[in-house]
Amino acid sequence: MTTSLPHLVQPEDEARHKPEGEQLWGESYYMDFVADEGSLGGYIRVGWYPNLGVVWWTTAIVEPGGRTIMWVSYDAPATTTTTAKGPNYSVDLEVTRPLEELRVRADGIGESFVDPVAVYRGEKGEAVALDLDLSWQTDGQPFHYDSTTRYEIPCLVAGTLRLGDRTMTIQAQGQRDHSWGVRDWWAFGWSWMAARFSDGSRVHAVDVRIPGVDVAFGYVQDESGSLVVVTSADTTEDLGPEGLPTRGNAILNNGLLELAIEPLAFGPLMFTSPEGRIDRFPRALARFCEPGGRTGLGWVEWNQPETA
Repeated sequence: MTTSLPHLVQPEDEARHKPEGEQLWGESYYMDFVADEGSLGGYIRVGWYPNLGVVWWTTAIVEPGGRTIMWVSYDAPATTTTTAKGPNYSVDLEVTRPLEELRVRADGIGESFVDPVAVYRGEKGEAVALDLDLSWQTDGQPFHYDSTTRYEIPCLVAGTLRLGDRTMTIQAQGQRDHSWGVRDWWAFGWSWMAARFSDGSRVHAVDVRIPGVDVAFGYVQDESGSLVVVTSADTTEDLGPEGLPTRGNAILNNGLLELAIEPLAFGPLMFTSPEGRIDRFPRALARFCEPGGRTGLGWVEWNQPETA
């Protein structure tokens, strides 16, 4: 089954878009990866807020049982291209083949933490040099959301990653998305997830948490790319110290798919709005398990804006 018309992604969607006038109009490219055995993972996001005049660079590299490396900047000058340069990073994104491959090259200095919660406490980590050259190659059906300007693509990921004096060849799976429009991180919460199972099938779902409104996005794809649209997502989680979830559960399309979610390593962020509102954003490499025993690996995130 091919993706239905409302969910088709056009090749021209891959380019940057003309900003609109709202203060929080933004555009971002978001990529993540998980090594096949789950021993290493990471995410990369470049987000432009042209009406604020800044670009956000938020990147994490994690190893379950090891250290968390955060590579973050919120105030570099905004650009009109898919490049950006801040005090601790330089990045170049290139859509080498629209809807088929995106390449990211970046280098700079990140911070290494023993405890990822130190990010919430505003602590400084140990400086570590990073260099990456990774490509996200499409592995399934690109999927456009039906009520907002955003699309997601399941991928296989390959390239190199250098952490300090360690250089690694990456062979992994992951997800990427591209989004543009008003993006107010402080308005409401959500839970987002994307995973690949050992048989090659994929799941992606978002549970948007607006009181009194049932909003969900996503898909379930089998290894051939046949796709079922996610129209409902009931997600719950148990919260540990500092709001980092210790486990979660997701029921999609009223029981089409049920998943137990086990966070394995966190790369958390904390955002402050122009008005001073705080938003905590725990994002984790995770294991996803079905009741029948099938397992997969991917990333899960929770947006946790402070309530008034």
